[in-house]
Formats: sequence, structure tokens, C-alpha cells
Amino acid sequence: MDLGDTAAAPGVAAAVADLGDVDALVHAAGFQESGPLTDLDPDASDRMHAVHVGAAVRLASCLEGRLVDGGRILLIGSRTAEGAWGKSQYAATKAALGALGRSWAAELAPRGITVNVLAPGPTETAMTADPRRAATPPQTPPLGRPVRAEEVAAYASFLLEDTGAMVTGQHLVICAGASLPVAPGQRS
Repeated sequence: MDLGDTAAAPGVAAAVADLGDVDALVHAAGFQESGPLTDLDPDASDRMHAVHVGAAVRLASCLEGRLVDGGRILLIGSRTAEGAWGKSQYAATKAALGALGRSWAAELAPRGITVNVLAPGPTETAMTADPRRAATPPQTPPLGRPVRAEEVAAYASFLLEDTGAMVTGQHLVICAGASLPVAPGQRS
């Protein structure tokens, strides 16, 4: 199923219709199209919003009634949600996850359901080699290497297990220092 296809909304409900109780929802679908303001593709915002935000809304709406009390929702965001050179459209869609997460956390707290956004910085994945990122290639973060996928997975595991029961409504960054202030003339 193409989560970016807004016409597929009824398909999302059908795809999860046979699920019983759900302990956790992790929304990790995403991609990045980027470029400076002078080169923006207006349709890129729509495509990224459909996958990053629209799909999260459709999935959470379909699964909310099946989430067990004490369950988890984890949205995979990006440390660029606060803005980054050449990544305005991507940053905007990932920033929206923070608002969704905090709103849902407030709504679901009475049931003990936590909702958080885990926001990785440059991470060693196929996405960092995506040709659509040619205009804004990943920069080596201050700690000297990109974040490893298993490090993101370990942080996610902490949030999804009993250890994360008291963490909700948070935007948690794992970025090897990429979110630290940059020196004049550098870009993040």
C-alpha cells in the first residue's frame, strides 16, 4: 500500500481491520526531497506531507480504538524539524509530527498511552544516499560519524518498552551533535 496516496485512506482501514489489540504503532515511513528556496518543487511538500503527516493521521485514527491501555505511539521525525538550510519542505512536514505527538499525548494520557517523536539526525540508511538529496547532502556531525540505525532502534526500544512508560509528548533527538550551533559560514 502506498501511504502517500491520499485516495488510499479507506485501504488503510481495511489493511488494519483484522488486527486485534495493538500494543504499539510506530510510524517510520518517510523520504526527503530537498533544495534551497530558489529550487523548491511545490509538489514535493504535498508528497512528503502525505507520507509523513497524512499517513500518521490515518494509521493512528484507524488504530486508536485498538491500542491497549498503556500502549505506545512512536512517530519517527527528524532533527531538521527546527529548520535546516535547503530542507524547508522536509523540515515543515517533520515539524508537524511534533504537534501531532503532543496533541495525541494529551488526549491519550488518561489511558496511559504514550506518544513521542523520535528525531534522528544524519543516520546511515539508504535515505542518506537518495539522489533527491543531492542538493543538500548529509554533513558529518560533530561527534565524527552519522548515527547508526541500530542506535535509533535502541532509543525506540527504550520508548516502546516499560522503560518508556513515563515519557510522553516529547520530541527526542538523537543526532551525534548535528543540532548543536554551527560556526559562522557553515550550514547544518
